[in-house]
Amino acid sequence: MKMIIRFCLTLLLMLSQQVLAQVNVLACEAEWAALAVTIGGKQVSVHSATTALQDPHHVQARPSLIAKTRRADLLICSGSELEIGWLPVLLRKSGNKKIQPGSSGYFMATSYVELLDQRKTVDRSEGDVHASGNPHIHTNPHHMLTVAKALSEKLGTIDPENTKHYHRRYQLFSEQLTTSLKQWQVEIERLNGKHIVVHHDSWLYLAQWLKLKKVATLEPKPGVPPSSGHLSSLLTQLKTNPADMIIYASYQDDRASNWLTKKSGVPKVALPYSVNNWQKDNAIMHWYQEILNNLLAALS
Repeated sequence: MKMIIRFCLTLLLMLSQQVLAQVNVLACEAEWAALAVTIGGKQVSVHSATTALQDPHHVQARPSLIAKTRRADLLICSGSELEIGWLPVLLRKSGNKKIQPGSSGYFMATSYVELLDQRKTVDRSEGDVHASGNPHIHTNPHHMLTVAKALSEKLGTIDPENTKHYHRRYQLFSEQLTTSLKQWQVEIERLNGKHIVVHHDSWLYLAQWLKLKKVATLEPKPGVPPSSGHLSSLLTQLKTNPADMIIYASYQDDRASNWLTKKSGVPKVALPYSVNNWQKDNAIMHWYQEILNNLLAALS
């Protein structure tokens, strides 16, 4: 009987050590939560501060989110000031030294790719602009692969005993996404060269990937809601410089795009800004596929 009890206690101790061995990851956005799950597997415990239906520029530093931040071993965010309105508050209130800027647990995805729309100076009268460049890199799957490799290396640094595990999972993800890109080639070519109007410059890297051509933006300035005067000027512009579709994120107010679609006849399309159901297998691939499907449906 004592041997059975001793065995059970040993088993419980081993299980508890396995749980404790997990790397606690806090992702600022759902796309990075999905990537952490993809690369980390069972060796990570992941929480996302936002969902695909939230504007990542504006998040409340709730007590529950501060508690998650306090327990994190690794912080994964877009960076380049996308989270400037709320992440510093979280970091300060959490007091977690492991994930402060410059620490081993601080990971900003935009640090690993070449950013578009970089500016030497920033004037806040220009709206919600980012001096270091546009931070919405996840909409280009080639950038997602680059960040995935860097993340696998970062996890290996934090959890060296499982370095091979993270590398294998990155290799598998790389193979799967590369295969998907080849399978999507026909769809991608159908979209090449199409002219788009965007609500906000969230889709700059999507346009880079699919070779879309942006002809106008619904926001007169980044982060500034469209005015009736601005929309009227866009309508005039589209008469001489037509577009194939109007793109906006699912979380954004669709009244401006509805008005412009009704007046111009240009179809509108809502795209999921980030990964839905990020906890599930192949969530990232399904997300890119959904974006392609929605764009092609708008064309037809």
